[in-house]
Amino acid sequence: MKRIAVIMAGGSGERFWPLSRKRKPKQLLKLNSEKTLIEESIERISGVIPKEDIFIITGELLLEPIREVLKDFPPQNVIAEPYKRNTAPCLALAAGIALAKYDGKYDSSEIAMAVLTADQLINPIDGFQKTIEHLLIYVGGNKVLATIGIKPSRPETGFGYIELENAFDYSSQTFEISKVKSFHEKPDQEKAKKFMESGRFLWNSGMFFWRIDKFIEDMTESLPEVGTKIRDLKDVYLNKTDLVLDGPLNEAKEVFSKFPDISIDYGLMEKAKEVVVAKALFDWDDIGSWDSLDRFRHSDENSNILDGNIILLDSGNSTVINQSDNKILFTGLGLENFVVVVTEDAVLVCPKDRAQEVKKIVEQIKKTDRESWL
Repeated sequence: MKRIAVIMAGGSGERFWPLSRKRKPKQLLKLNSEKTLIEESIERISGVIPKEDIFIITGELLLEPIREVLKDFPPQNVIAEPYKRNTAPCLALAAGIALAKYDGKYDSSEIAMAVLTADQLINPIDGFQKTIEHLLIYVGGNKVLATIGIKPSRPETGFGYIELENAFDYSSQTFEISKVKSFHEKPDQEKAKKFMESGRFLWNSGMFFWRIDKFIEDMTESLPEVGTKIRDLKDVYLNKTDLVLDGPLNEAKEVFSKFPDISIDYGLMEKAKEVVVAKALFDWDDIGSWDSLDRFRHSDENSNILDGNIILLDSGNSTVINQSDNKILFTGLGLENFVVVVTEDAVLVCPKDRAQEVKKIVEQIKKTDRESWL
């Protein structure tokens, strides 16, 4: 069974403005360590799947920035999607490219695909790799769609949830699989608490696993306007997968232009009949907005997260990031529960409990013709 990985890295990370920009979105930021999030993603999965069998699907603007960051990664495996159409068309493109890449070597029933994202915090790596190994073996031998569920550590309202038929045993590090009873949208606080207390609801990690033949079969049934075009995308990329492309192919644009804007969750996973979820043998969190740094960045004795040239007095529970390359000294007095981010050309100040709303500022920048600050 041929194993491949697809990393979706086309997001813009608007909640991390002003650090995140069009050509340097979240996946190219060093939010967790001295490495970018996409470097961390490649390191994790390359312990299971060789780099030549890992594909990064991103936007055209990000082709060169990603290739520049990942200097030892095959540049031909960084591929631009023709248009932003959400995750279902993105993964259809990935499947088509994989079929083209391995044409004549492996049939669609002999390719097991792992779908990952570039903006997650995962530890320990060996637990992650063990989970992936087990799942790839499982989907290789069973015609199912699979995902990984995360045991909730808090009543989170920002994630989708997966309801299990049978609760997992977390007293051991044994790999477990359960049928999915149902998927649930992001809940309110009260419902999130009930989900957590029940023991039968897990966070939806957004990672997926399947054999390509099963993926095409179920996409054709659930989302035929996309599923029936996967082999057309294969034909477009046939004999071109070893080329370092500087953008999407025109033929791919033609196919993609007719695709709906729809997520893989709505378009496929919530409709499919044979869906299973695996127990995560690792800790997981989503790096979604500035306030999420509280969960994994070191803070001082006043619960402040500080990064850069900063003087902060009589302040607590605030996150201050100064990346102005020492051109600006940021000083603060009496800041409580704030997020402040300083770059060479922009400053963000907002209450920490409104950090999820930073996208509104980005929208306003667009509306007022200030796109040079994006």
